[in-house]
Amino acid sequence: MGGNRYYQGAPSDHFDGTRFFNPGQESTDRGLRAILRWKLGGRPAKWPVSVPVTPARPEVRVEGLCVTMVGHASLLIQVAGVNILTDPVWSARASPFRHVGPKRVTAPGIAFADLPPIDIVLLSHGHYDHLDIETLRRLQAAHDPVMAMPLGNDAIVRRAIPEARCVTADWWDRLDLGQGIATTLTPAYHWSNRWPSDARMMLWGGHYLDTPAGSLWFVGDTGYGDGRIFGEIRARLGSPDVALIPIGAYAPRWFMAAQHVDPVQAVRIFQDVAAGKALGIHWGTFQLTDEARNAPVEELTQALSAAGVAADRFVAAEPGCAYSFA
Repeated sequence: MGGNRYYQGAPSDHFDGTRFFNPGQESTDRGLRAILRWKLGGRPAKWPVSVPVTPARPEVRVEGLCVTMVGHASLLIQVAGVNILTDPVWSARASPFRHVGPKRVTAPGIAFADLPPIDIVLLSHGHYDHLDIETLRRLQAAHDPVMAMPLGNDAIVRRAIPEARCVTADWWDRLDLGQGIATTLTPAYHWSNRWPSDARMMLWGGHYLDTPAGSLWFVGDTGYGDGRIFGEIRARLGSPDVALIPIGAYAPRWFMAAQHVDPVQAVRIFQDVAAGKALGIHWGTFQLTDEARNAPVEELTQALSAAGVAADRFVAAEPGCAYSFA
């Protein structure tokens, strides 16, 4: 239907029959001219080649809620005895190629061999820094988790891993993942692709988890746009106990604003949904954009102060660090 290689479904308020889109928001599409303007005219900050990490060794199960930062958007959520990974990437590069593309500067905050049994994998969208087939193959072989993802992403996963247990959702759909865990796929202002030719053919979003030990919202990648979806998330689903909010990959703003929030907007999202606590993610692992590696952390501190939010309520998550929430 319409040439979409991943998803065939009826048109909706965010799907035109071929491609998904962000209704009423600035377009995320960027042509060659804009890309060349950024790449040829920009001055990206120089990142370190590597940053030391002391990997964590998680407990096998946690009855409360503990989140361990692996790196970028990869986190281990241990909640009510269930182990969940978000957007797992253990590969050296966020790229379709082994020797080209953004290379990680921080080792994974948990060695793959030290992972506890993984029950669930949550995927937010199809970009290579979030959907890494090599890592998913390893997880399938070692753990056979349920993999929950937005519409169309399952075609990518199933093609590479036919035995994967994929479940899919549209925005606002609720998936029962078993063991008392459910996720609602939340809207995000973003986009997705695997190649230049398939832009927006698979959906993107976040995951709002309901668990016996509290609620947790994994935002996924998003711009701020008009902010409407964040108030709607609070109205429909309530204020999350913990939010995992991206704070990095935002410069230059003229290019990135429609797809990635900056730290000021991340704090605005935190306030819009009235989250209890938050961890800042999506920074410091892969250099995807022009800001300095530590700029998101520094700007988050400034944004929290300006907004009158206590610094301990919204912390930039460091690889290898575990954060417990009562």
